[in-house]
Amino acid sequence: MRVFVTGATGYIGSAVIRELKNAGHQVVGLARSDNSAAKLKEVGADSHRGDIADLDSLRSGAAAADGVIHLAFNHDFSNFDGALTADLHAVEAMGSALEGSGKPFVITTHNNGVATENVVLSLAERGVRTSIVELCPSVHGEGDTGFVPRLIQIAKTKGFSAYVEAGTNRWPAVHRLDAAQLYRLALEKAPAGSRLNGVGDEGVPFRDIASVIGQQLNVPVVSISSEEAKDYFGFLSTLAALDIPKSNTETQKLLKWKPVQLGLIPDLEQGHYYNN
Repeated sequence: MRVFVTGATGYIGSAVIRELKNAGHQVVGLARSDNSAAKLKEVGADSHRGDIADLDSLRSGAAAADGVIHLAFNHDFSNFDGALTADLHAVEAMGSALEGSGKPFVITTHNNGVATENVVLSLAERGVRTSIVELCPSVHGEGDTGFVPRLIQIAKTKGFSAYVEAGTNRWPAVHRLDAAQLYRLALEKAPAGSRLNGVGDEGVPFRDIASVIGQQLNVPVVSISSEEAKDYFGFLSTLAALDIPKSNTETQKLLKWKPVQLGLIPDLEQGHYYNN
């Protein structure tokens, strides 16, 4: 397939491109700059100029493709509602170009992105083979810039690695290479309207995450109260206390997907998380 990918040069997108290319697909990545276009060329992908705010560009990119994987998202936590609105408009634009085609359209769900999900599910009834991938708080691996590196930086700054209360609350996690394979399988064979849990580790106790960070940094590992969490974790305080285990059973059955990469804890024992 000729696959149009947004967010193609990002942390997950770059892994998705490699996965698609290795499976024999042609990739066209959305590029908003000469630098992005050059990165795509380096990995053997074509570029389509534009960004997620350029709706005409998104429509034309989707229309010229055999399938679309939408990964671009503005992770601006100071204006998260604005980022969700921009994502909704981007999905509507690409979806309008795919209506009635039977082509696959894979999107990533985001917290509180209900309106976007509703659009995607409605497209499944209008001749688009849509699927929704839900990723974990931690999509880990080399080059990770997400929540785990933030936890490591906090522990470095504070001089200790913390968990809230007993620390038995669980985080699901997935290696980015396993996630990339899931996006490819969704593109190739997910039924219209599918919801797919991109989960490798179904629930890692947060205390275990804090413990391995403390061991690697050689700093104390400390239980803190719920009241102290805000001061320690900042905007991550709510997430650090959530118990949010997820199951990948149905996704594995539906797509024959099986995560095979390192789990979160053994990955956190690798030097790449602490070299920077």
